[in-house]
Amino acid sequence: MPILWSLLAGLIFGYGLVISGMSNPAKVINFLDVAGIPSGRWDPSLALVMAGAVAVAFAGFRAVLGRKKPAFGDTFHLPTRTAIDTPLIAGSALFGIGWGLSGFCPGPALTSILSFAPGALVFVVAMIAGLTLGSRTLSGSGRMAPAHNRAPAE
Repeated sequence: MPILWSLLAGLIFGYGLVISGMSNPAKVINFLDVAGIPSGRWDPSLALVMAGAVAVAFAGFRAVLGRKKPAFGDTFHLPTRTAIDTPLIAGSALFGIGWGLSGFCPGPALTSILSFAPGALVFVVAMIAGLTLGSRTLSGSGRMAPAHNRAPAE
C-alpha cells in the first residue's frame, strides 16, 4: 500500500509541475533571466509557484514532523549534516548552472521526458551521470554521511 501512496504523490507532483509551467524550459529561463526586467522579457510567474511550494512544504513539514512516526514506516529518516562545506557549495553551483543553461531541474526534467520535450532526455542522462559520479566521489572520500533516524517527538 505505501507504494501506491508514493505513486499518487508523484503523479500529483508531476501534474503540478506541468500546469505551473515548471516543465517548460523556456518559461524557466525567462524567469531566471532577471536582466530582461527592463525590457519586459522577465517572467515573474514562477515566483508565485515557488512561494506556493514553500508554503505547502512548510505546513506539511510542521504537520508531519509533529507526529511520533511516519504513516508508512517505523522512524523518520532525516539528514544530520548541517555543515556548509566545499562539496555542498560546488554541488549547489553546478545545480544552478545546469538549471540556468537548460531550463530544467530534476523533477520537471523527468516530467518533460514524457512530453518528449527537446533536451529533456539529454538533461536526464547528464543528471544521472552526475549523480553517479558525485555519489562515487563522495562515498570514496568518506565525506558522505548516512542519514540517521530522528528521535520521535514527545
